Amino acid sequence: MLVYEGIKSSFIEDVDLNVIADKIYEKYRSYFGRTSMAEINSWKNSMQHMRGVLSDRQIPEDAGIAVEFNIPLTSKRIDFIVSGRDETMRDSVVIVELKQWEECEAVSGKDGIVNTFVGGGKRNVTHPSYQALSYANLIRDFNQTVQDDDINIIPCAFLHNYHLEENDPICSDLYKDYIDQAPMFGHDDVLKLRSFIRKYVKIGDNKDVLYRIENGKLRPSKMLQDTLAKMLQGNEEFTMIDEQKVIFEEAKALAADAVDHQRKKVLVIEGGPGTGKTVVAINLLVELIREGFTSMYVTKNAAPRNVFEQKLKGIYKKNYIDHLFKGSGSFVNTLPNEINCLIVDEAHRLRKKEMLSKGENQIKEIIRSAEFSVFFIDETQKVTAKDIGSIDMIKKYADEYHADYRIGYLTSQFRCNGSDGYLAWLDDVLDIRQTANFDFGDLDIDYEFKVLDDPNALYEAIREKNQTNNKSRVVAGYCWEWEKDSQSDPNVFDIQIPEYHFAKSWNLNNTATWAIDEESIKEIGCIHTCQGLEFDYVGVIIGDDLRYENDQVVTDYTKRADSDKSLDGLKGPAKKGDPAALKDVDRIIRNTYKTLMTRGMKGCYIFCCDKRLNEYFKQRIHEKEA
Repeated sequence: MLVYEGIKSSFIEDVDLNVIADKIYEKYRSYFGRTSMAEINSWKNSMQHMRGVLSDRQIPEDAGIAVEFNIPLTSKRIDFIVSGRDETMRDSVVIVELKQWEECEAVSGKDGIVNTFVGGGKRNVTHPSYQALSYANLIRDFNQTVQDDDINIIPCAFLHNYHLEENDPICSDLYKDYIDQAPMFGHDDVLKLRSFIRKYVKIGDNKDVLYRIENGKLRPSKMLQDTLAKMLQGNEEFTMIDEQKVIFEEAKALAADAVDHQRKKVLVIEGGPGTGKTVVAINLLVELIREGFTSMYVTKNAAPRNVFEQKLKGIYKKNYIDHLFKGSGSFVNTLPNEINCLIVDEAHRLRKKEMLSKGENQIKEIIRSAEFSVFFIDETQKVTAKDIGSIDMIKKYADEYHADYRIGYLTSQFRCNGSDGYLAWLDDVLDIRQTANFDFGDLDIDYEFKVLDDPNALYEAIREKNQTNNKSRVVAGYCWEWEKDSQSDPNVFDIQIPEYHFAKSWNLNNTATWAIDEESIKEIGCIHTCQGLEFDYVGVIIGDDLRYENDQVVTDYTKRADSDKSLDGLKGPAKKGDPAALKDVDRIIRNTYKTLMTRGMKGCYIFCCDKRLNEYFKQRIHEKEA
């Protein structure tokens, strides 16, 4: 969808008459609703600069111009497009990502990320060249007209307020690969940008190429299919076995039937920790793309998206596949059945809507947007007050959209060394539900569970395990503040237990892949950085929100850090004694620790800040008598 379209001559006239922002705004409002005055002013400013760039006789008067092109399958919009034909008569589209930045800082440890002042504060955002390149790749990978007609998509970035200096951070070698593929132009580079556009747009097309792209069908490209297949080959972490393969084949057949017969289908896969939900989900993504279906992997939590994307890409750059990994709030503005298949992992973490989002309900939006949607879910892993994902709610919206609804199950444990017994023991010891598994020592399993009396001993034990293959981490309950001003400073120790002279930092926010980063063993992860992921060994520091009193395990929501938003909306009612709120906060705290304590495939070590709880766990793990 094009918010503004025209040819070069009419665009320049609209800018000169000072009506360009009004025209963009009117069309924008009809599609997306009202926007901010800041965005309207940014249109006025940026369009003036683009008018100056296009004021060149060698750029044809009838070259196509588009502003705010909404990219299908996403909520993203391309700022500016110039279309035409090059000297060989090849159809060409120049994508221009516009920025009003004046300075920025390079961010190491995060692929394609810079830090700059946007939205009223300094934030980590994607590098302009990375952003332009990712948009170009999305169009190349999913627009059938671009593929069939061999339309050349050329990305670049124009930072019209930015005076690029020698050794400028934004030009760091960290971003060289992206800048090479999507050149970047600053305030003083108008002539260079003109020359760049002229290289690809020598002959006008009177918006013809824009029209064809806007009306092109969606289909994954052969290059994307081949690239994904190569990424998965030989990747043992994504090998399916037993019932995982059965579920995979069923889901694949349902997807084909839904798309081929235009009959909306919804599949729910229920499975506990370690049953292989994510393995099936990633294989489905790759296979459905290979079959020619527009497909995406969706999670609420960014941590698993980033980690699996990193593991899958191998030797390829992140921008090859990052548009296939989406947040759960990405489908507010998509059209009904616009996407063939949406694969939703960690569906229990879905919400009504994200902060500032105009959405209504993420489950509803996903089902509406896709011909086939599959939800991988474990309702016992809801860990915040806003988690609404449930089998009943998925069924409700499947019925609302007259979808064929199915449910399947993954039951065999592949985490915790295949131990259903360990999970049942955890449920019993955490008082989530009563089971027959009282003593850990009575379980006939090859799984290592230890209770340590000192957090330093816990950390050192996990650090030693991590030296083998970088697959062990320490995590903690969210009982220590994560101060905003120090989230990238490793010298600020958020988690302090003075009695033991223990001091560590929460996971730093300058990395999106804490779970696999080489140096992150020095940091402590939380539920938000490890849910949906697994390690060989996990060390869990249990805070004062879980204690042992009067011969029972109790929870205390007041010991949660203020910076933790998991209990937002519940603390007030709980403080007033509301029974439903008290039940919810109790469930969330217990679920959180169960989730943390099931991240380890080979072992889990714990330390409890409450000494009585530490002793209680010791009692529950005593070995069998000889």
